[in-house]
Amino acid sequence: MLGAHTIILPKELGLSFDFEEDKPTFTENALGKALALAESAPKNMVVLADDSGLCVDALGGGPGVRTARYGMETFGRLLESDERNTFLLENLAHLKSPSERSAQFVCALALVVDKHRIFTICESVHGQIAATGYGKGGFGYDPVFYVTEAGKTMAELTDDEKDHYSHRGRATRHLITLLGEIS
Repeated sequence: MLGAHTIILPKELGLSFDFEEDKPTFTENALGKALALAESAPKNMVVLADDSGLCVDALGGGPGVRTARYGMETFGRLLESDERNTFLLENLAHLKSPSERSAQFVCALALVVDKHRIFTICESVHGQIAATGYGKGGFGYDPVFYVTEAGKTMAELTDDEKDHYSHRGRATRHLITLLGEIS
């Protein structure tokens, strides 16, 4: 989707980058990452960072900003994706109605052009947590996140469908528009 733009990862610049995602929102974490990276990136380099995750209404918005670390407090270690999905399904097993299993995937992007031009974008896709996993594509929670609009789990979507429906696709389209406006 960003074909007209060159993306360079910190490691390609020889930058060692580790950011503790300790803020309460995806936007604050994305902005913190972008600002921290902008400090060590070459001068005049535009910096983009993201923070994304799953928010389940029945879990009070959790796992939220702790999406990748979901289950760690219970098991004392980082879980693999399939283990996190199983843990999530177990925690929601008592909820039978799809409306009780409502959830959102959220993607926040932060763009630092320079110290005076800093932008944030936050997009989401609404759906529900399926009773079991479906589909082979994607990663993370994709097999258990049912995209109501599409009538499929995120893992069942084609790449084009995922670009259309997903939180990241929506945020990226917004970013492309923004890049066109500021260049």
